Amino acid sequence: MRNSFLGKRLKAFRYAFKGAFLLIRNEASIQVQTALAIIMTIAGFYFEITTVEWMFQIFAIGLVLSIEGLNTAVEEIADFVHPDFHNKIGLIKDIAAGAVFFAAVTAIIIGCFIYIPKF
Repeated sequence: MRNSFLGKRLKAFRYAFKGAFLLIRNEASIQVQTALAIIMTIAGFYFEITTVEWMFQIFAIGLVLSIEGLNTAVEEIADFVHPDFHNKIGLIKDIAAGAVFFAAVTAIIIGCFIYIPKF
């Protein structure tokens, strides 16, 4: 079963789960985003948001965590390739951080649409 289609998918899932665990355990930015995701999930239950609102909220949480993970990967690769300061590496890291910014702003806007009317 190890080399079967299902076996390979299970192995890939194991690596993905390991990566998610490492991100949450080692990266402060992911820890902050995970804490915010938990708070927003609790808020969703408290305010009894609709199914559509849940879909948007879950999408926003997934978007931010995913882009944050990709940003971390880009930073790790950049540091591995060129551990010393380099302008081009700094630019690459800034662009990756900018992607996180766009995802976070999108999530904030979605959160405002969902929660401002509840107040």
